[in-house]
Amino acid sequence: MAELRLPSLNLVILTGRLTQDPELRFTPSGKAVAKMRVASSRAYRDPSGNWQEDTLFIDVTAWGELAERMSKRLTKGSPLMIQGRLRSRTWETETGQKRTAY
Repeated sequence: MAELRLPSLNLVILTGRLTQDPELRFTPSGKAVAKMRVASSRAYRDPSGNWQEDTLFIDVTAWGELAERMSKRLTKGSPLMIQGRLRSRTWETETGQKRTAY
């Protein structure tokens, strides 16, 4: 059997609502950066047949002109659909514990 070759792809599409107004800042070189948190929910039936809701809170960063437009037009509770990529970062706390965020 031939080996299956897949292209590398890091693509995420999210829908949800903002949990707070976007926070707009600028880098020392003047590039706009907007940070925001999106709540994305899904409804499902549990094994007993009751409806449950599961909500994820995802940190999102937008750059450049998009960041500026988002900070002007979006407020807490705004519905939005985002397409982007996942990125992780790792750090160590003051107590020596390693942490990772996506």
